[in-house]
Formats: sequence, C-alpha cells, structure tokens
Amino acid sequence: MEKKLANLKKILSRMKSVLVAFSGGVDSTFLLKVACEVLKDKVVAVTANSEIYPISELEEAKKRAQEFGVKHIIIHTEELSQEEFINNTPRRCYFCKKELFSKLKEIAKEKSLNCVVDASNYDDIADFRPGREAARELGIRSPLEKAKFTKKDIRTLSHRIKLPTWNKPSLACLASRIPYQTRISKEKLKRIGEGEKFLRELGIRQVRLRDHGDIARIEIAKEEMSSFLKENLLEQITDRLKKLGYTYVTLDLEGYRTGSMNETLEEKID
Repeated sequence: MEKKLANLKKILSRMKSVLVAFSGGVDSTFLLKVACEVLKDKVVAVTANSEIYPISELEEAKKRAQEFGVKHIIIHTEELSQEEFINNTPRRCYFCKKELFSKLKEIAKEKSLNCVVDASNYDDIADFRPGREAARELGIRSPLEKAKFTKKDIRTLSHRIKLPTWNKPSLACLASRIPYQTRISKEKLKRIGEGEKFLRELGIRQVRLRDHGDIARIEIAKEEMSSFLKENLLEQITDRLKKLGYTYVTLDLEGYRTGSMNETLEEKID
C-alpha cells in the first residue's frame, strides 16, 4: 500500500497542477487530500450541484474543502434538461458525465490547470460505468485507478491519515435509484432524496431507496437488518414513505449492493 501511495504522489506530481472532480465522498476526499499535499496551491476542487445529488453531500464537500484550505468552486449541472438523461437508458451516466466533465475542462482551461482528475478507483474497472467512456473521450485522468488503489486501500489509508470519510457509506447519484427505461423527473428525485434522508436519520448507515413507481424497494446492509426489523421502526418507515407517495414499502432481502439496477440488463454496454 505504501508503494501505491508513493506511485500516486508521483503521478500527481508529474501533472504539475490539477482540477479535482470533488464529490466529498470517500474516494474524492482521499484524492483531494493527497493532491493538496503534493501540489499545494496548484489544486482546485470543483463540486457539482443539481437535483440528482443529495443536499447533504454538497455541505460535506464544502466542509472538507475548507479544512484542506483548497480553492473550491461549486457549479450547477443541468442533467434534467437532457432528453438522453431523463429517458434513463443504460447509457444514462455517459450523458451525465459528459456534461460534467465538459464543464470541468472549461474551468481547468480558464484556471490554467494542466489536468482534470476524477476519483475512479481500480475496482471500478470491473463495474458497468458508461461514464468512463465520457472520461476517456474528454481526457479526464484517474490517478487512483492508475495507481491501482482499491476501495479497501482508500478506506485503510484514509483511516490512517485520520480523514473522517474513511468509513463513510458509499453513495451514488439519486438517478441510480430509478429503473432503466423509466423517465427521471425532479419529483421522483425529490422523494427518493427525502426518503433516504429519513432512513439515515433513523440510524441506518448504508441504504438505497430504489423507486419502482408505487413500490419503494429498500436496500440496507445485511448487518443492519436486525435493527431495521424492529416493529416500531417498520411502522415509522412505512408511514413516512407512504406519505411520500409510495403505495407499497418493501425490504430487499439480498441487502445493499452497488449497481443492483444493472441486474436487469441482458448485456452491458461500456
């Protein structure tokens, strides 16, 4: 792991200056921290804000950037103005990332920064991520992936250097909660966001609220299921989610897993 870290620092050093696509999550926080250590004031962090991101994530990104003393820019992205995005095909993420990375490239050019980097890690290579295609097309660099950092590596080193995000639950944009071929709307994203916020306030750490129209399919980590199944908690959850517009509230017995919406795909497109 120390060799990987040394390699990551070498990769960043060669870039001279970078714009970091910064969500405030586990991976991008670690990347930003190391980039600041290596490149000092030659780093700018940029966070996207729109209906597809939980509001709490923006606030956390602001806090981390302030702690690191890095210049932080917040931009607004307009995914819901793109038919290709709201039609929600399996290539949805391609259009989302293309818009984001295009804007980041413009900012990097304005700020005379050599590279735009994202926090894709080595584990992401095996996952279905059409957004990687947009990154390749636009020349976005992925230093964590290049240095072969896995998610486990990132969490371990984040803990070692006392980053508060080391054990933060994995997150993804709210659009990933809606089945492919089901149109995405501001209203759906809002109720998903409110529902997940409520579940987290009950103390459930790793959660996804998958929106199947009238059905709310809740995914939580298996180790949290015993506390979830307490009768009084079930009543609170059912009542709240029905008020948000769901008719049926279900618990997925397979538990939380990344990319569960991809399980319906007959073939994967990269």
